[in-house]
Amino acid sequence: METIICNDPQDLGKQSGDYAIKQLQGLTTEQDEVNIILATGASQFETLKVLATGNDIDWSKVNMFHLDEYIGIDNTHPASFCKYLQERFVSLVPTLKAVHLIDPNDFDSPQACCDHFGAIISQVDIDIALVGIGENGHMAFNDPPADFETKDAYIVVDLDEPCRKQQMGEGWFATLDDVPKQAISMSINEVMRAKEIVCSVPDARKAQAVKDTVENDINPNYPSTIIKNHSACKLYLDKESASLLSQ
Repeated sequence: METIICNDPQDLGKQSGDYAIKQLQGLTTEQDEVNIILATGASQFETLKVLATGNDIDWSKVNMFHLDEYIGIDNTHPASFCKYLQERFVSLVPTLKAVHLIDPNDFDSPQACCDHFGAIISQVDIDIALVGIGENGHMAFNDPPADFETKDAYIVVDLDEPCRKQQMGEGWFATLDDVPKQAISMSINEVMRAKEIVCSVPDARKAQAVKDTVENDINPNYPSTIIKNHSACKLYLDKESASLLSQ
């Protein structure tokens, strides 16, 4: 894992977004098809803003996969990750080859939704995953203790209280009771299957999670520590999120 400390969230987004653009430019030149995973949330605002400006990328070769989504809200809700990605990325990059947005409401059950998208993603190689880390150390919606064993690509997860408080604190929901208690999440092992991971983590409220990620042994109680096992992971921090690191 390579750690890059940037000046502020805008600089972080510029550096991580520019790096992802450079990699995708190369991949779309060399390959007939490229597969990417995109995360959402406040940590990804600046990165996705920059990524969407990648005009030299042949987006018609790129398939986009969605990392996670709440169970129990529709895609018009302000907190919907489908809505987030449509507005902040898909509408700005209209020539994508395919867009795989998770909407549990389209299926008879959350498990049926997991099975559907799992069957699709299992047929491809994932080239780049753009992810973040939650205040409780989660990756996607894999709250601690995360399941490091399952090979299922998508799973139904229970959201713990720290995770739900983060969603309220970021302004997506008015009260804690409004935050769904379950979600569909890409599993830890599926994220790790990506050939390359670009992990963007700005803001002082993520500082403890960053410290836990970098300085603890790999442990399901600190889900994001798993990225230290990846052979090609870049961890982008700003000065605030890196502020508790020992060195």
